[in-house]
Amino acid sequence: MDFKGSDLVEAKRQITSTLSKLRETVKTLETKENPSRYKSQITLAKRRIEAFEISVFLIEREINDLSEKS
Repeated sequence: MDFKGSDLVEAKRQITSTLSKLRETVKTLETKENPSRYKSQITLAKRRIEAFEISVFLIEREINDLSEKS
C-alpha cells in the first residue's frame, strides 16, 4: 500500500501516544502492592510496547524513504 507522508506522521504520533500510556500502565502495575497479581496484564502491555516500538521504527524508515525520493 502507498501512504502519504502525512498519514505516516499521524500514525507515528498516535502510536507514540499509545506507547507512552502503555509504559505508564506498566509502571503503575509494577508498583502495585502485589504486582505478581497483575503478571498477565504486565506481560501483555510489555508485548504491546515491543510491537508498537517495531511499528514506529518501520514507520520512521518509510518516512525517511519517502523524503529521500522527494
